[in-house]
Amino acid sequence: MYPVTIDPNYETIPVNTVFCLGNNYAGHIREMGGEKPAEPVIFIKPTTALADGTHPIVLPGFSNTIHHEIELVVLVDAVPKNISVEDAKKCILAYGVGLDLTARDVQARAKEKGLPWTVAKGFDGSAPVSHFIKTGETTITADTSLRLRINRQIRQQESIGNMIMSIPEIIAYLSGIFTLRRGDLIFTGTPEGVGPLKPGDEVEAELVDIVSFTTRVE
Repeated sequence: MYPVTIDPNYETIPVNTVFCLGNNYAGHIREMGGEKPAEPVIFIKPTTALADGTHPIVLPGFSNTIHHEIELVVLVDAVPKNISVEDAKKCILAYGVGLDLTARDVQARAKEKGLPWTVAKGFDGSAPVSHFIKTGETTITADTSLRLRINRQIRQQESIGNMIMSIPEIIAYLSGIFTLRRGDLIFTGTPEGVGPLKPGDEVEAELVDIVSFTTRVE
């Protein structure tokens, strides 16, 4: 299992399942030509998709269009089934930042045929993540921002308060469907501004003033 590191004591926790939420920012829905979904869009990445965010991003050979999608990533404790939104807040262990790398050309073909997105979203290295900061060591508010720079130019930036579903709402919803275990990760959706990566790009992903990582594309 892929272990993630939690500050301040550099504790490591193995990841069990990587849950991802799609279409959770209105701007991103618009830029993709979609509509707000009637219910949350959930997909899962294998743990083999996880990678150290400081390691180079290696573009896969099966796609010509790998897009960056910066996301707030939540590390959870064991979550009781059908937990309330209020109680879900107590199940957050730590916060990090990650990229949901997406083979956009592969995803587009899958969408046209009504097929799953597994290849487009779950390939090896498609989920680079930072280390994580314990909830007691930081404060997340609606004004906390995600920011992605490519070659020092801002490509994505938005406050997490603009998420359609909040973090506790996401956890509560998932708990009604899945068994959430200690060490599960939740990618909470990306804001607008997604776009392609190319070899040589310098990438800086940041949960502003909390945690970040910088890497390059190969």
